[in-house]
Amino acid sequence: MVDIFYPLQWIADKLTYDVFGIARDTHLAASVNFIIYDVMKIFLLLAVMIFFISYLRTYITPERTRKVLGNKKGIKYYFFASLLGTVTPFCSCSSVPIFIGFVEAGVPLGVTFSFLITSPLVNEAAVAALWATLGLKATVIYIVSGVVLGVIGGYLIGIMKLERYVEDFVYKIKVGQQTTKPEELTVKERVNTAFENVKDIVGRVWIYVIIGVSIGGIFHGYAPEGILEKYAGKDNLFAVPIAVLIGVPLYSNVMAMIPIIESLIGKGLPIGTSLAFLMSVTAVSLPEMIILKKVLKNELISIFVSIVAISIIFTGYLFNILL
Repeated sequence: MVDIFYPLQWIADKLTYDVFGIARDTHLAASVNFIIYDVMKIFLLLAVMIFFISYLRTYITPERTRKVLGNKKGIKYYFFASLLGTVTPFCSCSSVPIFIGFVEAGVPLGVTFSFLITSPLVNEAAVAALWATLGLKATVIYIVSGVVLGVIGGYLIGIMKLERYVEDFVYKIKVGQQTTKPEELTVKERVNTAFENVKDIVGRVWIYVIIGVSIGGIFHGYAPEGILEKYAGKDNLFAVPIAVLIGVPLYSNVMAMIPIIESLIGKGLPIGTSLAFLMSVTAVSLPEMIILKKVLKNELISIFVSIVAISIIFTGYLFNILL
């Protein structure tokens, strides 16, 4: 099979061994080569994936989202909301206004949570970075897991009838109706929008990419062999829940985490345990819970975190068995 990233590896080798003069087969060489190669590969795929998804996104607006999901019931709508979360530009920082808008528009609480669970988990940046670092198979697993987690989490919250744990003021808010029809964009305008999104997103995450890849490179070059197999390998029955418990209170941009996860996998951490850790940091981060505290009562936040954490643990065990 042809390695489409071979030119990037050639550049990384040239810079590491010829330009920087670092001796081969050393820890420093392994770290530097890893960092150079992964930074180039991630940025390349980031640009391509963000442009493609951003172009498609010009056909999707929050108003259309609420119109499609409002007052809908049935498992297919949880699935649709979860899928929609993978291609919409909402993160934990925008969870409060999006939550208010969806509830006010009549979107069922469970369907709203399906959207909110998947949205920070799966996006074009994460897909591109995972593809670049872990390969297509792991990327597909991550996407499927994120969508399924959204469906399961939202469905459970929906059948539990937890609307009483949403702050009363949320239901009293009336979002103004849009009086003008959204302007139909030309192909050129959509392309320009996509290019602007590439510049904007890459401009906001580039530092996380470099920091994450650098930390991953250090792990890759210097982490002692066998230590992770001993404490978080497949033989450790509690490796997955331990990884999730560590990840839940942490906060990190997904772009910074992926290279670290790649390096940990390379040092022996099972992929299911690794993805469970990544999902716990991304889906139920402490800052997101603090933001949601403005509109949700403690009981609902606790139920939300518990459902997602348990689902992630199950996912981690499942993929450790399958892979």
